[in-house]
Amino acid sequence: MIRDILKMGDPRLLRVSRPVTAFGTTELQSLITDLFDTMRAANGAGLAAPQIGVDLRVVIFGDDRPNPRYPEAPIIPLTLLINPELTPQGDALEEGWEGCLSVPGLRGVVPRYRELHYRGHDAEGRVIERTVQGFHARVVQHECDHLDGILYPMRVRDFSRFGYTSVLFPGLDDADD
Repeated sequence: MIRDILKMGDPRLLRVSRPVTAFGTTELQSLITDLFDTMRAANGAGLAAPQIGVDLRVVIFGDDRPNPRYPEAPIIPLTLLINPELTPQGDALEEGWEGCLSVPGLRGVVPRYRELHYRGHDAEGRVIERTVQGFHARVVQHECDHLDGILYPMRVRDFSRFGYTSVLFPGLDDADD
């Protein structure tokens, strides 16, 4: 089912989410289905459970097709990650443009770790681990920030590189951000 995506200003987006304690449940599977349906309907690169008002440490990201909101980005494997743990691989940061379904119509440059290792679980509780870099690492960090009540504008350092998508990137439709 496609769910409403909370927008910046909603206090539920600022909460720290609770860990998932029961895997393989009907309730968890229903949440996962709703996250995937909602992300795809919005052309998102990822979505976190808090963005649909669910206070659990669950994120999804990636797809098997190019994303119209990020046409230059590489394809990231479709991934569900429950109770994620991120470990930066070095101190190197990389700046890049980000948008968010909870901050529609805006984009900003955000520094993120260039490379990181992530670990979490799938719907049945099996461990998922990957070491990633570039856009993949950026998306994981962005989605996991939602689990700690952080929206990407909180990480923008230079507000001269923050604005409306339609102004910054005239070819992109800011209604999709």
